Amino acid sequence: MGAILVIEDDLTFSRILEGFLTKQGFSVTVCHKGHDGLQTLKTKAFDLVLLDYRLPDTTGMDVLTEIKKHSPHTQVIIMTSFSDIRTAVKAMKMGAYEYITKPVNPDELLMMLQQALKKENAPTPSVTAQPKSTALKQFVEGTSPEAKRLYEYIRLVAPTDMSVIIEGESGTGKENVAQTIHRLSARSKAPFIAVDCGALSKELAASELFGHTKGSFTGAVQDKVGQFVDAHKGTLFLDEVGNLSYEVQVKLLRAIQERIIQPIGSNKEVKIDVRIITATNDDLAESVKKGLFREDLYHRLNEFKLKVPAVRHREEDLDEFLDFFRELANAELDRHVTGFNKEVTDIFRTYEWPGNLREMKNVVKRAVLLTNEGLITAAALPVEMLETIRNPQPKPNNDTPVYDLKALQESQEKEMIMKTLKEVRYNKSKAARILNIDRKTLYLKIEKYGIE
Repeated sequence: MGAILVIEDDLTFSRILEGFLTKQGFSVTVCHKGHDGLQTLKTKAFDLVLLDYRLPDTTGMDVLTEIKKHSPHTQVIIMTSFSDIRTAVKAMKMGAYEYITKPVNPDELLMMLQQALKKENAPTPSVTAQPKSTALKQFVEGTSPEAKRLYEYIRLVAPTDMSVIIEGESGTGKENVAQTIHRLSARSKAPFIAVDCGALSKELAASELFGHTKGSFTGAVQDKVGQFVDAHKGTLFLDEVGNLSYEVQVKLLRAIQERIIQPIGSNKEVKIDVRIITATNDDLAESVKKGLFREDLYHRLNEFKLKVPAVRHREEDLDEFLDFFRELANAELDRHVTGFNKEVTDIFRTYEWPGNLREMKNVVKRAVLLTNEGLITAAALPVEMLETIRNPQPKPNNDTPVYDLKALQESQEKEMIMKTLKEVRYNKSKAARILNIDRKTLYLKIEKYGIE
């Protein structure tokens, strides 16, 4: 079914994963350190990597960066604890396929693996070209004032050929907005090509966008047509454009200004007719000030700017999104779930949705999988979501003083850990037993408190 590399330092959990995945027909290799996993990747090809975010010798983010640098089409799923969710969302921006929280639900993991491997087997995993009908099926406008304002602007700019920057947090649906602009434009019958710039290394970005000739660099075994040529007469969507290197920014500026590209290693110039739409969850204007993004390119791209609101600012659209994702999940999983009970609806309205629509889609799909039919109950929701609702972080009141009890508790905990480690001469296994926590939790707390 596929070759999977598991990079996980918890010996018990990794053995459980290995046994489960092997029974499902996967070929599984396990490494307990990040650097060992990277070395293994250099000697053997894998379809997918299951990567723990917290490792004893490095972080999952660093390992992900190296994987995408050397094997950009290998899918990576981040395994994370509740406290790491926001970091996991950031990892997806850097090219991770998805994240899954611990404790891992076997059915949820299997479903995610199957979807990721389907994507991995597609012709160009980092680039997607979707027909108009697909964009329509994957799209909800919403009725909130924020949504109405957004789509009023979309309908205004779509018929033009103006370059558009779409800003918004990760998971808010920026690509859907770009597809809608394309669908409503005069270019709608031509290709819509989406490129995830965050998943491209510096070396691959120029080749992916502009193409290359055979032998122009190590690994160029045949000519490659770039995405600019593929998108001719249509729309080229550059997601996370702020990740492009300075050299690629120069080439991109020339392509926009002169409507000409030059493949790597070629002396020939190719004329192109492409509309550019870009997206970012960073502030490009701020990147310009810091010298990280070319000012002239920014102004070329910023002929019109759209801001996609986060889910927490679209409360009036919540029911529409939830029902839409429920119907999608019913169709995909062959379920007959009719809705959500009041407790679940209240939880959804209280939750802040840090992963926005992407997280909502995953939560609803998981709940539909576990429910089968009838109404979804709280038992089908992820544990970390319930913990967030039941143990909310206190919000400061400007009229009353705030006493940071959490900081005091952490200070005492840090002192206790340091004292215990000293008493056992820094034997972490023994310290963990004395502190009544597992060894991995101890490592996390040592990292958290910066204990040498």
